[in-house]
Amino acid sequence: MALALPLLAGLALAPLIGGRWSRLADLRLRGAGLFYVAIALQLIAFPASALPWRTPDRLAVVLWLVSYALFALGAARNLRIAGVPLVAAGMLSNVAAILSNGGHMPALPAALRAAGLHFEQSRNSTALAAPHLSWLVDRWAAPNWVPLANVYSVGDILIAVGGFAFALVATGALRAPAFMSRQRLIA
Repeated sequence: MALALPLLAGLALAPLIGGRWSRLADLRLRGAGLFYVAIALQLIAFPASALPWRTPDRLAVVLWLVSYALFALGAARNLRIAGVPLVAAGMLSNVAAILSNGGHMPALPAALRAAGLHFEQSRNSTALAAPHLSWLVDRWAAPNWVPLANVYSVGDILIAVGGFAFALVATGALRAPAFMSRQRLIA
């Protein structure tokens, strides 16, 4: 959920710098249903505390990885859209860290402490002092005084920047990079 905040921030900022939300209707998003199914799988795997069920860990990990595969497929179908290549690179980075560490995203204990979090395993994360591919794991923390403080990985940063860029370019607040024509942006 926290990774959706940069996208929402970009959408909120866009009209202030000349973008129009109505331009989102011109966007030709391919395979939109893949994203909806992926989100539903993540909600089933890791339900919010208000929901009346808990998913066993092994099943949750499988559902989570399937959701990542669906997100990746959806992103691959939309690589021509500004911001999506960064989101895809972030997802691949996160999946590499997850798969190399047994199915959970490792979080460095120091980062967890800095964010005011204390757990060995929580939902899709696990505290590990010496994870595989350590440069890709959750290693940076938002301070615990920040609402919804959490820990973040390189992949999370790429996803956040990609979502923010997507919102600004898709609304017309910013132009796509020179190597992307308008036709490729929304075709």
